[in-house]
Amino acid sequence: MAFKKNLRSCFKLNTVFIAIILAFGCASVQKPQGGPRDKTPPKLLSATPANKTKNFKSKQIVLNFDEYFKLNNQYQEISISPVQEKQPEYHIKQKSLVIDLKDSLEKNTTYVFSFGKAIGDVNENNILKNFTYVFTTGDEIDSLNISGKVINSETQEPEKEVTVFIFTAKQDSLLFGKKKPSYYSVTDTAGNFKISNLHANTYKIYALKEVSPNRIFDNDNELIGILSKNIQLKKDTSGIQLELFKPVPQKFRVVERKIDSDGKLFYSFNKSIPQPEIRILQNENLDKQKVVEFNKNADSARVYLRDMTFDSIKVAILSAGKPLDTITLRRGKRDTYKRNLSITNNSGGLLKPKTGLTLTSNFPIESVNEAQIVLNEDSVPKYGFSLEKDTSKSKSYTLKYPWKTGKNYDVVLNEGAFIDIFGNKNKKTTITFTLNKEENYGSMVFTVNIPDPTKNYLLELLSTEKKVIKTVPIQKSGKVSFTDYAVGKYRVRVIYDLNKNGKWDTGDLKKRTQPEPIWYYNKELSLRANWELNETIDVPKPATNP
Repeated sequence: MAFKKNLRSCFKLNTVFIAIILAFGCASVQKPQGGPRDKTPPKLLSATPANKTKNFKSKQIVLNFDEYFKLNNQYQEISISPVQEKQPEYHIKQKSLVIDLKDSLEKNTTYVFSFGKAIGDVNENNILKNFTYVFTTGDEIDSLNISGKVINSETQEPEKEVTVFIFTAKQDSLLFGKKKPSYYSVTDTAGNFKISNLHANTYKIYALKEVSPNRIFDNDNELIGILSKNIQLKKDTSGIQLELFKPVPQKFRVVERKIDSDGKLFYSFNKSIPQPEIRILQNENLDKQKVVEFNKNADSARVYLRDMTFDSIKVAILSAGKPLDTITLRRGKRDTYKRNLSITNNSGGLLKPKTGLTLTSNFPIESVNEAQIVLNEDSVPKYGFSLEKDTSKSKSYTLKYPWKTGKNYDVVLNEGAFIDIFGNKNKKTTITFTLNKEENYGSMVFTVNIPDPTKNYLLELLSTEKKVIKTVPIQKSGKVSFTDYAVGKYRVRVIYDLNKNGKWDTGDLKKRTQPEPIWYYNKELSLRANWELNETIDVPKPATNP
């Protein structure tokens, strides 16, 4: 009997024990109920010695924050001005940053610790931006500042997260592009910046949008902003506007070279080439058979060759007949290439009135057999069309015909209608479309008033994404018309064509010249169907920096 009671007791205890385990097990798989995501960076509560201490003599600085934090690349992010030969040591102690100074300090000198992106909270790494710690070994702290705004030269929009820095005019040639700046700031979301605790001096100022953040302009793809003149800092200076631009590299360089899977040779360059040319060296036959295509900006090229049996090929890249570089490409003896000739068109199912059907191939065309092209209008064959080759392009043709609204068109490209330089034939394809109605388009007439008739201007019609649709040169005030444009929204901008070459020119870092000014008309234009929009555009004089 006692044995049965003990057995029942054990059973009850085991049941309770299992229930407890299950309860805790179930609880453990539940997701914790957290609050909103933390977006607040650490905040400085106090410093020892205090920030902006005068007659500083300490060998250690302790910065106390309101939360736990971490250091990000402190020896790259934290800069000190003036620069010290022996770097300080940085230690985290609870919620405090301890800085041990290892170098001696100069007399009567203001020191600025700029922390960059070094300090972030532990959980989300929210960065404490533009944080500085300042002290002086003398009686006075340098207190002058430079402030302003950074915008993009082409879009004229503010640029955030851009590093703005200065060098003294005497040090600039020694430090720019080689060393990190000691005095800098990072722009906020509105593009604003402020560099503080400066000594009266002559400075050169820069804005830098980097590919790899090291605060050194050392990459062709980085954007830079400059002032043409030095800043004579004798008092607080505000209203500085820096416009970011991509400067033209001083030295030509081939960025990429390769043989694509379809056998074409591809080259890209670090800048555009005036009057570009490619010659194949040491093989006259290959040079004669080559087909070369440069892109619109002339900063890349594609070379098509009928004969791909070479082991290596050497090409010379030239500008206006002057050699820039010589490049060699090699291929394996067993390398093979896949090529399928395809034809695209510009209709999108709805062809614009007063235009032809543009046919574009993916390889240069050797021959066309018009007998293999069939044009049907409402399923009835038509024979009055013509096919014209684009003389500026080796892969483009235009099929012309007196299209009619309300009709359905089929253009059948039978196999062999197009044959490329490799002997490949297009596969049979049918292009189906109708002609859009003229009343679905509108026109825009701008009355443009320019501020200086001795200057040249470029009026550009843009999409809402600021892509250029058409550019018209302007030399005097008057009317400018844009006819037969699709219904939608448009923007207008004006380029001040200072050198009168008919295009926008970027800045020159070496000559310290700014990019050509751009002004955006501050109104979005809505074009309605079968409508003429009239607008007066008064172009202002280009803005000047203080």
